[in-house]
Amino acid sequence: MADTALPGVRVKVRFAGQDVDGFVLGRGSETDHTGPLAPLRRVVSPEPVLHPQVARLAGDLAERYAGTRSDVLRLAIPNRHATTEKEPSAPSGPWRHDAAAGETAWAGHEPGPAFLRHLASGGSPRGVWAAAPATDWPLLVAHAAAATYASGRGVVVCVPDGKDVARVDRALTAVLGADQHVTLTADSGPAQRYRDFLAVSRGARRVVVGTRAAAFAPVHDLGLVVVWDDGDDLHAEPRAPYPHTRETLLLRAEHEGAAALVGGFVRTVEAAYLLRTGWAQPIGPAREEVRRRVTVSIAGEETSRDVHARAARMPREVHLAIRDAVADGPVLVQTPRLGYATALACERCRTPARCAACRGPLALTGPTTPPACRWCGVVADAWACAECGHRGLRAPVLGDARTAEELGRALPGVRVRTSSGDGVLATVSAARQVVVATPGAEPVAEGGYAAVVLLDTWLLLSRIDLRAGEEALRRWANAVGLVRPGGRVVAVGDPAHPALQALVRWDAAGYADRETAERVEAHLPPASRLATIAGEPGAVDDALTLLAAPTSAEVLGPVDVAEGESRVVVRVPRAEGAALSLALGELQRVRSARKLDAVRIQVDPPTL
Repeated sequence: MADTALPGVRVKVRFAGQDVDGFVLGRGSETDHTGPLAPLRRVVSPEPVLHPQVARLAGDLAERYAGTRSDVLRLAIPNRHATTEKEPSAPSGPWRHDAAAGETAWAGHEPGPAFLRHLASGGSPRGVWAAAPATDWPLLVAHAAAATYASGRGVVVCVPDGKDVARVDRALTAVLGADQHVTLTADSGPAQRYRDFLAVSRGARRVVVGTRAAAFAPVHDLGLVVVWDDGDDLHAEPRAPYPHTRETLLLRAEHEGAAALVGGFVRTVEAAYLLRTGWAQPIGPAREEVRRRVTVSIAGEETSRDVHARAARMPREVHLAIRDAVADGPVLVQTPRLGYATALACERCRTPARCAACRGPLALTGPTTPPACRWCGVVADAWACAECGHRGLRAPVLGDARTAEELGRALPGVRVRTSSGDGVLATVSAARQVVVATPGAEPVAEGGYAAVVLLDTWLLLSRIDLRAGEEALRRWANAVGLVRPGGRVVAVGDPAHPALQALVRWDAAGYADRETAERVEAHLPPASRLATIAGEPGAVDDALTLLAAPTSAEVLGPVDVAEGESRVVVRVPRAEGAALSLALGELQRVRSARKLDAVRIQVDPPTL
């Protein structure tokens, strides 16, 4: 096996009485292991799939997130497809690079053109980019990739979901030409995914766009990493050790000396902290550019003066804005809830309507269906309020289906479409129509939307979450970003709320700075490092007993989060974050060796 057992190949090793999968990390003539060594059983494939830079990244991520290297490698390297592995990877064809077109595209975001020139000259600038509304951000990302590619280096672009991958894919094809990049997504299928992975591993392709797993793509001579919309929860890996795409790419950029671009229509607190520490520099539009592109107003000002308008979910100003804008093109209406009437209450006393069988919430699934329980499905056609005996129902929270129904009645002759749940639309035409979508499911309109309406803003702001305001602003800004230049945006909500004020001013940077300052004062991330330990109460208590945390660690809890499950939060200053991760990793190893009850350890959870 001397000719095939090379660093990076897959092998089989006898371990604990069975053959297990492994990778060759290196070969040497000496070892620091004092016991006997086990021989390799066989080389599965001579194809090197674990490159040194990815192996180092996996080790560092496992240490940072208190996990194991094998768990990280499971996320980084796709399953082998033997037939595909025997096929050669086709080389890339001729490519093009129009530096002038790139600087023109980035002209509204300063110092965007200088950032491109730095990339093209082989430099490694690091920027936090707040995109202006009505920006074709995939095109700008493609030009940044082209500038890096022109310097002879590779690029990794990570976006939240498949819709965004498709947009960047089209932009890269338009800027670089065909067959210059690959897309890495879970929807590609095992054969195509492994084929694209091998094309990158063999150096046939050096530009990659994909979702979370693309952050580990073994790109040769990496020159730029890009993460778009880093506040999206899809960037948080749901499997252990739960690494975040942003942290993975930034760590990789640090290891390989690559440039970094953290972009979005808003600036997250973590991105603002990169600017606060001087690790990156800001890139964004001038105030005049924002005013030229969009006008944002709040319809809540009318409701504050008119007592009758307060009960209206869509004030008159909203109906007028939709009616006027739909004459020029499509209109987007964002509503936070999926379904028809997702919550019901007594019409007289406002007591929430509950199921008589299981006490679950009642809901309506359509205009002609009787109320039914969302938990057990029992129909409650004879419901009466337990408090006042009244039989009338009202819907304090309406879903996208009911919203579309109301707009269809108010706008006869105008097509009303929905995009949510299993029926998400990727794109819509420039025809006269109204699109009702839930956050994250907004389709891209050809030429942009003539107007965007944001309903029920209070619902996103009422989440019991550390990031409620930041997440609400991010979802609103992503919808506003789809408007056409010169379009109009109307939000329905409290005009005094800081998040809505930031939206009206398009000042996501100022809002992020404010949130960062408040978290620094409260010793919350990113100014501190948090870890949660969750599991059965006895297992959590045992874990706390075994944890050799730094002396500066503060333990919050335990608290009951569900039946039979408790959770503690361990907090340390940011400078002690590495020590906390090491202590948690050692805790995991001790518990595994002693075969104690499992606990879930998560470092820097995306939300609490």
